[in-house]
Amino acid sequence: MRATDLWHRTVTVGTGLSLASLALTVDNAIRVRRPGLTDIPPAEPLSVLIPMRNEVTRADRCLTAVLDAIDRWPGPARVLVLDDGSADGTDAVLARLAAHDDRIEVFEGSPPPPGWLGKTWACRQLADNALPDGTVPDGVLAFVDADVVVEPHAFTSSVALLRDSGLDLVSPYPRQVATSAAERLVQPLLQWSWMSTLPLGLAERSPRESLAAANGQFLMVDAVTYRRAGGHEVVRDVVLEDIALLRAIKAAGGRGVVADGSTVAICHMYDGWHEVRAGYRKSLWSAFGSPAGTSAVTAALCLMYVIPALAALTGSRTGLVGYLAGVASRLVAARCTGGRTFPDAFGHPASIALFAFLAADSTIARRRGELRWKGRTIEVDR
Repeated sequence: MRATDLWHRTVTVGTGLSLASLALTVDNAIRVRRPGLTDIPPAEPLSVLIPMRNEVTRADRCLTAVLDAIDRWPGPARVLVLDDGSADGTDAVLARLAAHDDRIEVFEGSPPPPGWLGKTWACRQLADNALPDGTVPDGVLAFVDADVVVEPHAFTSSVALLRDSGLDLVSPYPRQVATSAAERLVQPLLQWSWMSTLPLGLAERSPRESLAAANGQFLMVDAVTYRRAGGHEVVRDVVLEDIALLRAIKAAGGRGVVADGSTVAICHMYDGWHEVRAGYRKSLWSAFGSPAGTSAVTAALCLMYVIPALAALTGSRTGLVGYLAGVASRLVAARCTGGRTFPDAFGHPASIALFAFLAADSTIARRRGELRWKGRTIEVDR
């Protein structure tokens, strides 16, 4: 086969896949679950669990918003915060806030034992305080990251969605705040990725662990199911513990799904290129099960969105269709989840190319044993 024929065939395959992905994005935008802004759940216990490590600039805003949301909760509620060895003054901020509001319970975390990652150990300690051994679990656990700011109706509407849908876990994906060029290129891929690749209707019904997407930034889980599934104990050494927790719940017979949480919470995950690179470096190598899986998915994304765009620059009509399909998919996902639309969506091929670089950077760092996050080395088998 001549090189030109192989190129044309490659462009055609990539375009066909991008069109299929666009169709799935549209279908998901129609069927994605969303918390109802005025829904009120049953008056059951709620425990809001917030791990914090070096969050001095975020702690006040996060907790103030959580307390405002707790005011609307119809039943008993607790706010448990774990200071996970902060060295930037987060402990002083937490002590001040707890002194002014007795609804805040602050715990000092211990270093993670061998075999545990920092966040999973922090979440385990919080859950143990919310559900002491020997007690019958009751109510809902809400895991909230320190960089998340919830709306006043966040807990009422999200738990109402959890209970009304008969699910065991709901992950209302916060609206992602992106300001710098690097953030605007990469962060929109978070929501777009599951909207364009995961059939949400099937994922919600299926026990298959591969059909799982979740976001630990804001995650609601039934307390009984959480304990039955083994809690964070069963995901103690997993970098992407949120998805692994949903898989564990599915393995225990439960059901869960990601939802559009853009109306109930926002998250400014990373600030600038340095934080974007460091944040994705720690985890992208494992995003698709293994470094090999990540490489395969990255190659497929380049086939679908980078190659058609390059072909379009040379006058290929097929490539232009593929490029526009990618742009349309980004637009649909952005409109559905409160993200930026124009002109950001037109840079979708550049977003995918930067994602490929970050994935390669993460894989190389893993092989070299250079994975770190918030001052801790991430120990993984190499």
